[in-house]
Amino acid sequence: MAKRRWRRALLVLWLLPACAFSGCASVRSHRQAADAAAYKIIGEKQQEALGRTEPLEIESPADTLRRRLLLDQKLPYSGPMSLGVHDLPSNEYWDAQKHLSEPEESEALWEELDPLRLTLVDALQVAARNSREYQAAKEKVFRAALDLDLEREEFRNTFSGLLSTLVSTGRGGEETIDASVSSGEVSLSRKLKSGAELSARLALDVVKLLTQTESSSLGLLADATVSIPLLRGSSRRVVEESLTQAERNVVYSICEFERFKKTFAVQVCSRYLSVLREFQLVANAKGNYKLLIASARRARRLADAGKIPEFQFDQAVQAELRARDRWVSARQSHASRVDQFKVLMGLPPDAGIDLDPGELDRLKSTREGLVGEEQVGDYSGKIPPADAPIVLHEPSRENAGPLELDPVIAVEIALENRLDLRTARGQVEDARRAVFVAADFLRGELTLGGRARAGESRTAATADEPDVSLDFERGTYSALLTIDLPWERTAERNRYRNSLISLEQAVRDLQGLEDRIKLDIRGWLRDLLQSREAMQIQFQAMKLAEKRVRSTELFVQAGRAEIRDLLDAQEDLLSAQDALTSAVVNYRVAELELQRDLGVLYVSEQGLWQEYSPEGE
Repeated sequence: MAKRRWRRALLVLWLLPACAFSGCASVRSHRQAADAAAYKIIGEKQQEALGRTEPLEIESPADTLRRRLLLDQKLPYSGPMSLGVHDLPSNEYWDAQKHLSEPEESEALWEELDPLRLTLVDALQVAARNSREYQAAKEKVFRAALDLDLEREEFRNTFSGLLSTLVSTGRGGEETIDASVSSGEVSLSRKLKSGAELSARLALDVVKLLTQTESSSLGLLADATVSIPLLRGSSRRVVEESLTQAERNVVYSICEFERFKKTFAVQVCSRYLSVLREFQLVANAKGNYKLLIASARRARRLADAGKIPEFQFDQAVQAELRARDRWVSARQSHASRVDQFKVLMGLPPDAGIDLDPGELDRLKSTREGLVGEEQVGDYSGKIPPADAPIVLHEPSRENAGPLELDPVIAVEIALENRLDLRTARGQVEDARRAVFVAADFLRGELTLGGRARAGESRTAATADEPDVSLDFERGTYSALLTIDLPWERTAERNRYRNSLISLEQAVRDLQGLEDRIKLDIRGWLRDLLQSREAMQIQFQAMKLAEKRVRSTELFVQAGRAEIRDLLDAQEDLLSAQDALTSAVVNYRVAELELQRDLGVLYVSEQGLWQEYSPEGE
């Protein structure tokens, strides 16, 4: 009885750890464990790459703004999957409660959704929360963290367990032998950063004959092996290379996401202002259309009174028709820009959304200081003769904005702050390590192996033998030294040569990126200067055109000017108004593009930015 109890205790001892390592954990707990590992890695690497940490949540809320717009505005959609993953119906393959975390209650940021009114700040937050591209960029960081967690697993203790029960029947002549063999095994393996690999195994067998004498026996086996490379693959740097690369890949993905956030925020702002510019062009075209209708009416009365010929009235009507065409075209262009902007934010293009037109007015008011009082075409005072020497004045930095930096200083700021340049430098280091690893593979292979074994297993054929006990003094021990001479290394030789080529390419990529950075910075500085000059010129052109329109109207009424003169003045006024609006928007976009390419525009995970202030440096 004592012997039987001992056997049962051993079986329980094996069953407990086996159950602990089996699939007792729920699917959700595995998801939570993966999330915890990935978010921990992301926090560590954010601190390493950026010197700070910030939340990076990849879980989509159950009630997204896109979903609310589809439902609240009663927009058409193809099915539940259009609303979001939380709305997918359950079937034999999918159970949302099993695979997804509990949805959090969405904060009601907008009480009125029909239409949804967005300021620029609202648009930045909505785009960061709903954009499909933004979500994919965050998931790329998360996937890199999971890859690193898997690489780290290579150097951790790895446990495995196996339970099995075999019932067998054997016929030998007139005798029938029935037996049951219950086996349990637990093993441990570990790879060391020195290249050595260790493994240990402990196995238990319980064999019982079900016929004849009903004999039973207990088998116990312990086995351990070790493999130690002495030449090829023995360097710690070679063994850790895949782990090192995975560590650096997470840093690269975080830097890439930071660059994406800046680029995306600037893109959202640029599109937002483009929509408002189109809206202003519609308003300008509408005002011009009304002016030309009034001009055509006035021309009709003057023609009826015989003060102007009939063809001048026809010219006024033609101008009116062109104005209507421009107005209709501007309206359609504005509507198209609005739809494209909705898609950029991850919202349905047919959703009712209004932007804040006051954003453009505030932008214009903040740029008034960039328009100097000096007139470009100043003909007041004493005018020199037409044949006098002409001296052109180069555009100056007078009235320049705070971001119109010296090109040398701007390039230095960019080279210091651009994260993608830091990544390119890291990739050169990666290529250098790859050369080292490839060179190691050219060496011969010398491996020292060892094995220790004690005890023995039991089968149905040995069921009547005594129980086994672990006696290490009677165990077997062996050592093996193997060498693979480096005679055939064609594949390794080519890999080594390719690694040198890859290093050259990585250096060229770094050089190319550095040159593109300089090119972009210098280009945005030129755009700032050009847009500021354009604002100065178009502001003067608009004032002059307004003056011409007023005076020409009086001359036409007095019969001292033709209707064509008035039409030309009105056309010039419209062109100057449109060009001034475009110059203001272009200057603002160039400011943001420059900050992005300098690497000094901070954008939070929620999409909000903090702009760079040169005065604060």
